[in-house]
Amino acid sequence: MLNPYPECHDAKRLTSGLRAISAFGVCGWSGSGKTTLIEAVVPLLRKKGLKVAVLKRTAHPIVVDRHGKDSDRFFRAGADVLLEGPDQGLFRMRGSPGADLSSSLRTLSPLYDLILVESCKETPLPRVWLTGPSHRLAPERVRGILTTLPWNTDRVEALLAILQEWLPRQWRKPPVFGCVLIGGKSRRMGYPKHLIETRGKTWIQRTVEVLEPFTSQVVVAGGTSELSGAVHLPDAPDVGGPMAGVLSAMRWAPHVSWLVVACDLPLLSGPSLEWLLSTRSPGVWATLPQLTGEGRRIESLLAHYDWRARRLIEDLAAKDDFSLSHLGFHNQVSTPAPPEGLEPAWQDVDTPAELEQVG
Repeated sequence: MLNPYPECHDAKRLTSGLRAISAFGVCGWSGSGKTTLIEAVVPLLRKKGLKVAVLKRTAHPIVVDRHGKDSDRFFRAGADVLLEGPDQGLFRMRGSPGADLSSSLRTLSPLYDLILVESCKETPLPRVWLTGPSHRLAPERVRGILTTLPWNTDRVEALLAILQEWLPRQWRKPPVFGCVLIGGKSRRMGYPKHLIETRGKTWIQRTVEVLEPFTSQVVVAGGTSELSGAVHLPDAPDVGGPMAGVLSAMRWAPHVSWLVVACDLPLLSGPSLEWLLSTRSPGVWATLPQLTGEGRRIESLLAHYDWRARRLIEDLAAKDDFSLSHLGFHNQVSTPAPPEGLEPAWQDVDTPAELEQVG
């Protein structure tokens, strides 16, 4: 779907280049054991629930198919070829003029928690350097080396320890924005809920004030907002329900982390937002709290969405499934119960009677 809104340039500046991409290099001279190390580390990272890609660039011809096979014939005829089979697929494509490692990493980064890059000595990535049997150190021009992993040492454990410390910090580099959703019809309440006043403030004013200490910027999505000075985004076209506001925000600023809050949560609290942000960790593309009690419902409108979650939401929208709670079935989405005492923050108000109860 096309994005009808201009991209948020502040977010683009904050996440420019490779700084916010979770890519890590494994470098060394030929024969130093790069492939062996990566091959051993990947299954261990997968056991931690991480989606991992390996990117290797080579000057040699790539052999991915046998001459004469159907897929090879399609490629030689001039087409890029996607070959799919049970539980796997292979995409064979021609190189694009001017394509570089940075563009490849930007293409992969929305799909994976971690990208390991073999070799690529000149790329500005954090990396480890492997010495081979001849103990050849890195050339002086190679920058970004965090440590050297010598031959005949436990390099698997050493690399895992480095990644365990580095990846969470890298994961938190994208800024956090807040999105207040006000697009509901409010039929049962009888008038727009975001304009309800409590103690001299409208609910939208209070919601923005609670979000501001935890975010770099707050936007309002959907409906009509009289809040002066706030960025107001229209709902994404051809998308229904609250998902229209969430996708509008994520398309506007595609490389930031989002705290999404409905406007009808009068008991929204700073500790509830602080807890949501504490769940921001590698492998978690969204946190949709699961409340205790009858039904144990999944809450998607006071939730955290990593920027990688956009692809999952776009996939649902493409199927005309506009229920954000359906993300809770995805492996990369966490549905923990909020700590004791914080659940009231998720109490929404839909009717005048419920409004009277919360005061």
